[in-house]
Amino acid sequence: MSMEETIQTAVAFVEMEGYRIDEQSKEWCRLLYENKITIEQYIDLVKAKAGVNG
Repeated sequence: MSMEETIQTAVAFVEMEGYRIDEQSKEWCRLLYENKITIEQYIDLVKAKAGVNG
């Protein structure tokens, strides 16, 4: 499965649960998938976007 197919499958599952995944979040997933950011960096980005401190 390609990176885009993997991301789209994950998005579909999350959206079935009633959540919306925006393009910025998909881009962070691409960067993580390509090892351009670490999982720690990804988590920090997601937390900052959600307004979670710490």
